[in-house]
Amino acid sequence: QVQLVESGGGLVQPGGSLRLSCAASGSFFSIGTMGWYRQAPGKQRELVARISSDGSTNYADSLKGRFTISRDNAKNTEYLQMNSLKPEDTAVYYCNMLYSDYVTPGYTEGWGQGTLVTVAS
Repeated sequence: QVQLVESGGGLVQPGGSLRLSCAASGSFFSIGTMGWYRQAPGKQRELVARISSDGSTNYADSLKGRFTISRDNAKNTEYLQMNSLKPEDTAVYYCNMLYSDYVTPGYTEGWGQGTLVTVAS
């Protein structure tokens, strides 16, 4: 079983920055694409950013230039650097990973528990 543990959420003022982290632990032998999603109150979960195993990235169009996704393969960890935060960025942020384990063929999708980011003055 694989656990994804997020950290770094909290309250920040508009224009501020936060860095989210998500670390994977458990029984797996490789991690493929990693990603971040968010869900604002009353809205559907949406993609924020993804990073593949070769480091290529893609972002939601509305977030390009403010958010940066990265990964540290040695630590099985992904990050989301969020700058110039706006009140509309307020949401629960979820990390997502595709991993290969010793039981299930192919890739399995895992989710973090979510971390709340609140942007308010």
